[in-house]
Amino acid sequence: MQISNYQEKQREKVKKLLSENNEVFYGGKGGGYFLRSNRYFVLTEYEKNLYQQIKDKVIIYFDKKKGNGIDWWGGRKVPTGHALSSQIACLNHLFALREDRQAVLSLLKSVSDNFVDVYKITTDKYSQAYIQFEAVSGKDYLNEGQPNRGSHCTSIDALIFAKHKDGTKWLIPIEWKYTEHYQNQNKATEGAKKDPKNCKGEVRKRRYTNIIINSNQLQSEDHYCYYFEPFYQLMRQTLWAEQIIKNKEQISETLTADNFLHLHIIPKENEDLLLLNKKYKCSGLDMEKTWRKNLKDNTKYKIISPDVFLQKIDKEEYAELINYLANRYWSE
Repeated sequence: MQISNYQEKQREKVKKLLSENNEVFYGGKGGGYFLRSNRYFVLTEYEKNLYQQIKDKVIIYFDKKKGNGIDWWGGRKVPTGHALSSQIACLNHLFALREDRQAVLSLLKSVSDNFVDVYKITTDKYSQAYIQFEAVSGKDYLNEGQPNRGSHCTSIDALIFAKHKDGTKWLIPIEWKYTEHYQNQNKATEGAKKDPKNCKGEVRKRRYTNIIINSNQLQSEDHYCYYFEPFYQLMRQTLWAEQIIKNKEQISETLTADNFLHLHIIPKENEDLLLLNKKYKCSGLDMEKTWRKNLKDNTKYKIISPDVFLQKIDKEEYAELINYLANRYWSE
């Protein structure tokens, strides 16, 4: 994949931090193995990719036996050492806040004043708190098979369960991006040349087409953009939230929500994903305009930069975290 300007800048930042032995990586070294080669932006000690104050708790939280049985990115048993991982970025930003009700509510206040409280998410077997990571539904509503946290199904990077000022309960699914940017692969036609009837693209369409048609949120007249990234992810997450709400009376669903707000966390500097000066071929529009064109209710989707998302948390209580995030992610 072509390297974006923003991605290259972030790689160079990692290189600089490592060369200076910056406290961000607390003694970590680059040169870890990734994609059949040693890369300077991949840490040789994967745990040092995580904010030091959370690393032990995070690893247990994901653990198959002691924790919640979550697969790490790529189906791995341990976190990646890749310093540009969006999964790691999400955890580094949010994990230290997850047990603090007021801090989590402050995150939502940066998006909307309509939320007045947050609830603990009780579907975690280990360490229940106000933010859940790699969230899945209680049963398969998207024709994907048995939900498995972290892989082979629609998983939500982070989830908040909130109380609206009108008394209703809302799901807040969060899709976290860092340096990602996408080519123009049509996932609806993938593999069609070899096997037109049973290729991956046809399987995807069989899974989601009818659910899209019956969606209250997705426009169903034209499905074309739904099978190009990043819209393929957003489509599935929207259907995920809708189906949990639709099936809230099912015994398997403990999150009895009435509505949802879909948050897309994207660094404002990542213009290669936002495509503010270019256009996605599937739509002829930038990322935000493309996605909003496919929604019936645009108030249920918001893009926000990571630094803005955390702007209302207590600056004194979380001074160390804010300093870490600013040095590693927010500053040029």
